[in-house]
Amino acid sequence: MTSAIGDQPGFRRASGRWARALARMFRVAGQPLLFGLRLWASVCLALYIAFWLELDNEFWAGLTAAITCQPQLGASLRKGWYRMVGTLVGAILIVALTGLFPQQRAPFLLALASWAAACAMAATLLRNFASYAAALAGYTAVVIAGDELGATGGPNVNEVFLLAVTRASEICIGIVSAGIVLAGTDFGGVRRRLAGSFAALSAEITGRFTGMLALAGPELAETTPIRRELVRRVIGLDPIIDQAKGESSQIRHHSPILQMAVDGLFAAVVGWRVIAVHLARVPDGEAQLEAGAVLQCIPQELRQAEYGVPAAWLTNPADQSEMCDAAARVLTTMPANTPSLRLLTDQTAKVLTGISSALDGLALLLLNPIRQLPWHPNVQVRVPDWLPSLVNAGRAFVTIGAVMIFWILTQWPNGATAITFTAIAVLLFAPRVDQAYQAAMEFAAGTALGTVFSAIIKFAVLPGIETFEGFCLVIGLFLIPAGALIAQPRHTAMFTSMTVYFCALVQPANEMSFDTAQFYNNALAIVTGLAVAAFSFRMLPPLSPVFRTSRLLALTLRDLRRLAAGRVLWTSGNWESLLFGRLEALPDTAEPLQRSQLVTALSVGNGIIELRHIVSRLDLSEDLDAALAALARGNGGIAVTRLTSLDGRLAAFSAGRSGPLLALQARSIILTISEALREHAAYFESGEPL
Repeated sequence: MTSAIGDQPGFRRASGRWARALARMFRVAGQPLLFGLRLWASVCLALYIAFWLELDNEFWAGLTAAITCQPQLGASLRKGWYRMVGTLVGAILIVALTGLFPQQRAPFLLALASWAAACAMAATLLRNFASYAAALAGYTAVVIAGDELGATGGPNVNEVFLLAVTRASEICIGIVSAGIVLAGTDFGGVRRRLAGSFAALSAEITGRFTGMLALAGPELAETTPIRRELVRRVIGLDPIIDQAKGESSQIRHHSPILQMAVDGLFAAVVGWRVIAVHLARVPDGEAQLEAGAVLQCIPQELRQAEYGVPAAWLTNPADQSEMCDAAARVLTTMPANTPSLRLLTDQTAKVLTGISSALDGLALLLLNPIRQLPWHPNVQVRVPDWLPSLVNAGRAFVTIGAVMIFWILTQWPNGATAITFTAIAVLLFAPRVDQAYQAAMEFAAGTALGTVFSAIIKFAVLPGIETFEGFCLVIGLFLIPAGALIAQPRHTAMFTSMTVYFCALVQPANEMSFDTAQFYNNALAIVTGLAVAAFSFRMLPPLSPVFRTSRLLALTLRDLRRLAAGRVLWTSGNWESLLFGRLEALPDTAEPLQRSQLVTALSVGNGIIELRHIVSRLDLSEDLDAALAALARGNGGIAVTRLTSLDGRLAAFSAGRSGPLLALQARSIILTISEALREHAAYFESGEPL
């Protein structure tokens, strides 16, 4: 009977559907559950080592292991390294502060709040895990100070060094434990994913750019939305690069190559935009003729990238890089009898040079270096705007200071704990800007929800457990599903806090304490501190996206006018680094026109730097200075008129063997600047002149 039913087609179809549904469910839930198991194992290992060493507050080791554990291996290892650095910096700082202000509560607390504010500022200026390390250096000092100050406050010189060593040891145990578990169970895949992203972006930019050249003339398509989306994807590479550094010491050692690769993609899109604007302004016949001449210099293998990522780009990027470099050299030396054609050849060469830099980064990821590139030990920190970091520093100082004053006035026994968790949240979420309030609220709500589970486990289950193995099984009932929830994309902050502060609430120790009053007082202090931090983001909100966008544009225009007036002597690399940083800092809500204005200012600044270098060799600096002086005063129309006059002098210039080539190069740059000033006249003539 069973065999007959099993042979029926309907039964087989139903069985197939159930099997596919179960397979899909396993694919969806398998990875999150695996991460939950890793998190549980990391916490158990950290607690075992802390118990064996008989440390004072063993739960800090478990808490740190839970914080360090991330769904991606590279992220976990990178976060663990930066957490160790931040912990050591914070521990050293609190020892120094205690030595400076022994038994002086007010100066000590003022200095502590100032240090937290400085760390909030640094966390905003830095990015990714470096930002996390800065925040950690701030609240590690507060954590140690909380143990040192006791119930009434007042630094104790005799205890601070031992406390710093103990806390740093507990935290480092958690970091190492999480690293051991993750490295032993996860081989990482960020490197391959990043290589695929670099290959896809490089191929798509190259293919769509050459496709635009092929359609120059009446069929020229509008490519602005495509470029805007590509810029957004390039910006999205930054956190993935930081994760890849955690997986590979080679990538970490050569990280400037990846930064150059990202900058190369930005430069390629900027050069593409300059050409697109120019082709839209010239007559169709001329555009077709000149674009066709440029396209002939680009190898067919690069043009085929329009139809997807060629396999050769992922197997041996050296060939594509050499093609790009060779084509760029041909275009740079290609004879051109008009400024328009010179503009196209030079800007196309910049596009291909940028793609070549991206392929260098791809080769590094594929363990197939194209050539030995110089290593720069000091990576420049890009500061798009100082004001958001100053706002975050002020909020941290005011909020932590207010909780300190409340603690002193009320003599709340758990006030030091509230200060600690206020500092943790206000420092951690400050760099998130627009999402800071929501994330902080979710964090506080998750901790409150975790308090319920922690109370059930601590008072209803753990009193009957006598072995460490049984203890691990009990906490696994909570940590494994909670860790799986962290690995899913929604409400991550809430589930993270619910999981991370489980150890802080249960406070596992060699000799457990089951004092309910102490538990709830401690939980109240933790939740209150997190809630105060969340409230601070509402009372002292971050700068709005509209305001930040307008400031970035205003600062760029100011810097461009300073550059035009000769008040700063930037190289093209300095200018591009500054503007690329501002492109990355633009809020997602920025309008397409505002993004276009920023990219246009980038090309104008580069043009000014290059033009100054050329005309100085042709003894025409006075004519250029007159045009740039008008630009510095905000008179774009007068600047274009004077640039046109300079173009006329350059057209008649013929002295010296290299004169005609330099003159034509200068004329192409003048054409680029003039078209940019006409296209965005309202922007370049706005604001206060110098």
